[in-house]
Amino acid sequence: MQTMPAHAAHHDDREIETLEEFDATVSARGTLAGYRVQAVDLTDRTRELLGTDTTGAVFLGCAMREEAAAKIRADGALVFPPVPDLPFDPYRGLVYSPDELFTSLADGYEATPDARAYAWFQRTKADGDIYASMLRAVHDDSVSDALDELLSGARVVGVMGGHAMARGTEEYAGAARLGRELARAGFTVATGGGPGAMEAANLGAYAAPFGDEMLTESLELLAKAPHFTPSITQWASAAFEIRARWPQGGRSVGIPTWFYGHEPPNAFASHLAKYFANATREDGLLARSTAGVVFLPGAAGTVQEIFDNATPNYYESRGEPTPMVLVDRTHWTERLPAWPLLRSLARERSMEARIALVERIEEAPEALKRLGGQ
Repeated sequence: MQTMPAHAAHHDDREIETLEEFDATVSARGTLAGYRVQAVDLTDRTRELLGTDTTGAVFLGCAMREEAAAKIRADGALVFPPVPDLPFDPYRGLVYSPDELFTSLADGYEATPDARAYAWFQRTKADGDIYASMLRAVHDDSVSDALDELLSGARVVGVMGGHAMARGTEEYAGAARLGRELARAGFTVATGGGPGAMEAANLGAYAAPFGDEMLTESLELLAKAPHFTPSITQWASAAFEIRARWPQGGRSVGIPTWFYGHEPPNAFASHLAKYFANATREDGLLARSTAGVVFLPGAAGTVQEIFDNATPNYYESRGEPTPMVLVDRTHWTERLPAWPLLRSLARERSMEARIALVERIEEAPEALKRLGGQ
């Protein structure tokens, strides 16, 4: 089964994002001149920093001793020190993991880095402070950079759908089977990273390497905490219990946002690229779904995503149009008739051959392959 390529296989060779990469570079190259070192704790690397050329290097949020920082600055390197008392690292080199965002969940969701970052966002977003908005922008840019490295070479399929879909429903089970089917077909599943249909698709990708009964049992267990209200703690804990029972599941990506902070990220995406700016997140999710997008029944957010995706396909501003598969005929032709409009837009353009409406979730992977010419 194809998964995402190993991290950092394709990133800029001058970027250093872990202590292991730092040590390997110093010992192999003997120089850090021109390198970018991102969010690496260098407190115990004073000797190496004092003895290595760092001309033109940039150190982003790296903790280090004062004598090392003074020597580096004298070399002509730029040092952006870590920002104290922030619940997130704006210079981070990697996307998040569920374990990282949900650290301290046992003490209640409010204690987690995810909840604390949202509380900081709530406090700072309305005060017009240039410093806070700059930190958010630097963070989001770092996350985008890490996400591009992570997905380099992957065949990414976006799965869009509402957050309202409850665990324990047939719709949720269908979305999970879709995620599993796509992962088994060699695609990397990407979702908005939240609850509902998004969680279901990430759960399906997580379940892909196991026997079919694992998903059946997981769906039963999750049904006991059907929704993230009233208790995010219980909702998230149920997911972590499944991950503990079946460790090392399949990989997938969730791209959530603190803009909708009342909505927690889901714990089944192995990688979470979480953003402060929802517009950056929305565009990033669709732009990275290079092998197509499946739209499950949803409301305003999903309708917006259909046309956010249709526009670059219409103008071919990102190159060849990518496949779009809408699921549930009644929903998309009667309840929210997005399909007739999409079909009219596509008429006599090259995207016409890349759109499909299917009745059942089970038909979506086949339709994707057909539209993608595979």
